[in-house]
Formats: sequence, structure tokens, C-alpha cells
Amino acid sequence: MDTREITIKVNAEAAYGYAAAAEEREKIDLLLSLRLSQVTGPSASLEQITRETSQAARARGLTESELDGLLREE
Repeated sequence: MDTREITIKVNAEAAYGYAAAAEEREKIDLLLSLRLSQVTGPSASLEQITRETSQAARARGLTESELDGLLREE
């Protein structure tokens, strides 16, 4: 997969959490990349997006509880 680095603005809590999650950063990057692709690409149903994100995250080693925790963070 071709990747590029971008800069985005997030709230302070999200920035702190990302900086503190060095061991999980690759998984977080993947989850963010998938989500950005979904919201900027062709529209799909929320159910389909959730299902595809979950499948891709699991395929790359993110457990269901880790995924749920990431999705519930504000």
C-alpha cells in the first residue's frame, strides 16, 4: 500500500493519546487511514463502512475490543 504522511488538527486529548500510544501507533494509523478513505470516497452505508473497517482492522492484528475502544473514544 502506498502511504503518505499528512498533518491534521485534532483536539489536545487525541493528540496526547496518540503520542502516548507508541506501541499501537501503526494500528491507529491504519484505522485512521481506513476511516479517512471511507469518508472521502464514494458513499456507502454506515453498516457497510463499519463492517469493512472491522474486517480490515482484524486482518491487521487489531482485536475487536481494541477496535471498539478506539471507536468509542471522543
